[in-house]
Order: sequence, then structure tokens, then C-alpha cells
Amino acid sequence: MTPLSHNKLRVLVTGGAGFLGSHLCERLLAEENDVICLDNLFTGRRENVSHLLDNRRFELLRHDVIEPILLEVDQIYNLACPASPIHYQYNPVKTVKTSVMGMINMLGLAKRVRARILQASTSEVYGNPQVHPQPEEYWGNVNTIGIRSCYDEGKRIAETLMMDYHRQNNVDTRIARIFNTYGPRMLENDGRVVSNFIVQALRGDEITIYGTGEQTRSFCYVDDLVEALIRLMNVEGVHDPVNLGNPGEFTIKDLADEVAHGCGVAVRTRYLPLPEDDPQQRRPDITRAEKLLGWSPKIPLREGLKPTIAYFAKQLKVSKGKFAPSDQGFSLK
Repeated sequence: MTPLSHNKLRVLVTGGAGFLGSHLCERLLAEENDVICLDNLFTGRRENVSHLLDNRRFELLRHDVIEPILLEVDQIYNLACPASPIHYQYNPVKTVKTSVMGMINMLGLAKRVRARILQASTSEVYGNPQVHPQPEEYWGNVNTIGIRSCYDEGKRIAETLMMDYHRQNNVDTRIARIFNTYGPRMLENDGRVVSNFIVQALRGDEITIYGTGEQTRSFCYVDDLVEALIRLMNVEGVHDPVNLGNPGEFTIKDLADEVAHGCGVAVRTRYLPLPEDDPQQRRPDITRAEKLLGWSPKIPLREGLKPTIAYFAKQLKVSKGKFAPSDQGFSLK
């Protein structure tokens, strides 16, 4: 694999003003590439990339991927899609359009300009898995008509489109199946478990656990995930999906303990019913990533929570406590 810093490129990042996208834009600019950040700012925030706007190699375009766009680029990271249940269930039809029509538009662009394209897929393609941990060969256990299917099935179709454009049109594709990722710039009230727990702990509220708390997840710090994405984009000949995530597995009760420890508060919890179709177990088999990319995550949960908690503490201070974790459509994603 040739290091990206040896080959300066013009890179498009859709969803680039979001949590993950903004960190990716930073990293690509640090490697001295030209970066076009495309975002409709539905869940992305201008403030996530405001510190990049003075960089002459960075450009922010407000645009929706469901509409075609013509650009000259060498690489496309397609991260555009709401990723938390509260946001993707707000307008499920639009969520499907983003995954399907947006994917078609980005693949059409990649085909025209001969760009390499990486799709940010998701561990949600495995549904509520009957195989644990989940290898890429597992086809999943997904409810195609449930309230989460707009996201899950949209991402599955996006993977289908990627493989078909590669086989039929020789588009140079990469598919990253991303597991739970956390870090600074997560939205405060998006209903995800890490952000919910941190905000509740910092505000002195009870930590809300849905279900028994024995469900498991694996949490990858954003810097580790960005490293994996860049390695996957720049390795040659890898077109099949690759799991990217941290194989360290925690129960939700464990996570609550870790967050309380990081916030310096006593653990106080309350329990509510588990949302529909929420998976019981989630842990990536990253054998393929280790072999093909030479990658495995380096940052343990306790270390990654430190800057994440510091970020939310600052946001709470700025917002003067006016926001709270959402109780609508909470997910362990």
C-alpha cells in the first residue's frame, strides 16, 4: 500500500461536515490533499469544519447527494446518510433515497471521471445477528419491513450497487462495513448510546439503559476508524466488503460504568423497554482488515472516552444545559 502522503489527490467527501466526515476531511488535508466537503447539513454541521474553511485546499459545498453533481476528483468517500435512528427515521423515504439515489449518483460520477470510490456501509447490514462475531461472509438477519429498514436495507442496496458497478462497469470500488464509532463532534441528542450516556452523566441525570443492559456492542474511536478508511481506500484490488471496528466487546452496563468513571460520577441508572429490532450482540470479526490493511484499532474505550467526554463537557457549557439526550428512538448503534 502506497502511503497517501506520497500521492496528493483531489478527494470528495460526501457527508463531510458530519461527525466522521469532518475527522476524515482533517486527516486528508493533513496529508496535503485537496478536499471537497459535500454536505446538505441535515445532520452535518458547518461548525464541524469551520476551522478548515481558511485552508486553500478545502472547499465546502452545500449539496444533497440525491441530486447529480459534476466534479473532477480522484477519490470519493461516500459518507452521506443520517446514521442515528432519530435522524434516519425522521424521514425514512429520504433516508432510502440518500442510500440508493445518492449511491447511484456517486457511482455515476466515479465512472465518468475514473475515480476510486469508497462506500461507508454499516454493521447494520447484519441485523440482529445469529453469527457472533460477525464476519463479512455472514449475510445477516435483517427485518426488511421494520422501522430501521430504511437505513439497514438502504445500505445493503448501496453495497449491491457498488458490486454491480464494479462488475459491469469496472468502477474501482471499496466497501467499509463500519461498526459503532464514537468521539468528538458526535451530535449531543442523536439518541446514540455513547452520546446519551455522556450527556446524562455530565448533567447529573440517571443513565438510561434500554432493555436489560446485557446487550453488547464494540466501540471504535474515530481516529482509529479514519485510519482504517484511508488504508482501505488506498490498498489495491479490495472490492469485497471489509469490517472496520473495534473487536473489544462491552455490555451496555459496562459502557455505563466506563462513562460514569470518565465523568467522575456515581453510576445511577434507569431501565426502559428495548426499541424494535435493536440487535442483541454486535462485534466485528476484523481478520480481513488485519490481513489486507495491516490495521487494528489502537485506542481502548477508556482512553477514547476522555477526549469525547471533554468535547461534550465543552458543548454543555456553551449550550448552558439546554439540550438533553433524546428518549425518542434511542438505539445502541
